[in-house]
Amino acid sequence: MTSSIRIRRGRRAALAVALGSVLALTATACGDDGSGSAGEKGEEGSGKGTITFWDNNGGVRTDVWKQIIADFENSHPDIKVKYVGVPAASVQSKYDTAIQGGGLPDVGGVGTAMLAEVAAQGALEPLDDRISGSPLNGKLNTKFLESVKAAGGDGRTYTVPTSANNGTLWYRTDLFGAAKLDPPTTWTKFYKAADKLTDKGKNAFGYTIRGGEGSIAQALDAMYGQSGITSFWNGDRTTVNDPKNVAALEKYVGLYKKDTPSADVNNDFTKMVAQWDSGTIGMLSHNLGSYTDHEKALKGKFRGIPNPTLDDGTRVQVSNPVDGLGLFKSSRNKAAAWKFIEFAASHASNSKWNRVAGQVPANTEAARDAWVQESEPTKLAAEALSGSSTKIVQLPYYLPDWNTISKADNEPNFQKVLLGKLSAKEFLDLMADQLNQAHADWKKNH
Repeated sequence: MTSSIRIRRGRRAALAVALGSVLALTATACGDDGSGSAGEKGEEGSGKGTITFWDNNGGVRTDVWKQIIADFENSHPDIKVKYVGVPAASVQSKYDTAIQGGGLPDVGGVGTAMLAEVAAQGALEPLDDRISGSPLNGKLNTKFLESVKAAGGDGRTYTVPTSANNGTLWYRTDLFGAAKLDPPTTWTKFYKAADKLTDKGKNAFGYTIRGGEGSIAQALDAMYGQSGITSFWNGDRTTVNDPKNVAALEKYVGLYKKDTPSADVNNDFTKMVAQWDSGTIGMLSHNLGSYTDHEKALKGKFRGIPNPTLDDGTRVQVSNPVDGLGLFKSSRNKAAAWKFIEFAASHASNSKWNRVAGQVPANTEAARDAWVQESEPTKLAAEALSGSSTKIVQLPYYLPDWNTISKADNEPNFQKVLLGKLSAKEFLDLMADQLNQAHADWKKNH
């Protein structure tokens, strides 16, 4: 048995012990701030009364959710929404505890990163029929829906998509202008700019690479974006270690210390963003969420564009987590809960939420609103996510071991690749073995 498998099984055992230790406490709270446990079938209900909503990013998006809830209650005076803000860092464990011991909400924020685990425990209501008979039908971004269905593991829709982030290549327009460089819209132009903007004697670098926490998803985006491979699987085998992806990763990590600061090996997104904002680095790969930081520091001397395309204009990118709203199977008032989901995902509410969050609306009407068109990074991200030439590589969020494989198991190995202690091929072969085994284990149960 490999050490990584032992670690994963150890974590599962620890989770089971933790759930058992809190079972008595949660059982007494059943129904206090939720509707029941995952084993209950729930009821359609009267469509009136009180429902409970768990915000999966409580504290960060509380204010905008309270505005949406107030709007909903004004237009639906016979329904009251009890808001419960759950911090993003603890929402998965809170769902797991409530699934085991009771106290699930009627509606909850469930993004693709955690969707498989919640759906696999039978906690969520499939929503395909409700969507098809709803005003939302035809109004939700099809690529977001594809990501949601892929993450659920069985092709059904377990959460109504509300928003998505997108990989963004931020670049310094002042530095590009001085060097007479074209915007880095293709990978060829990207690598050319990384070289030309590097002057180590002046502490100037063309790029900053993410070597610390969160490095794997960014590396995968760079790999598939360059290789042009459009599927994570070829039959039952992952394409992660396809020779084209190996070559792409070799080229990408070749930037480290040549065109990037050496400190990048330990950079998570916070350090990386701060370094880019305060220094003379040409390009940064992150997402839409860092726009405000860049604006404060650089005051317009930058742009944010979707990740580079191939030279022929084809864009291949890995799936970004899609956030959404799930209807819990144990709800005793599904009719009222669904009305709230419909309202929150409608044009006006979805636009309001995403404008505050700075993300791409899932509602296609909201995505055409003026604020999206006026925010160039968000506008370009929305166009990329909707574009016919964009190919989305669906990451296997449905695998129970995905988060472990893509974080704890392989982030240290990626640092070894940057430091020259492990080859790109060895790194990707190791990850592929873990993914193929995780996929085989998953198939046994589906």
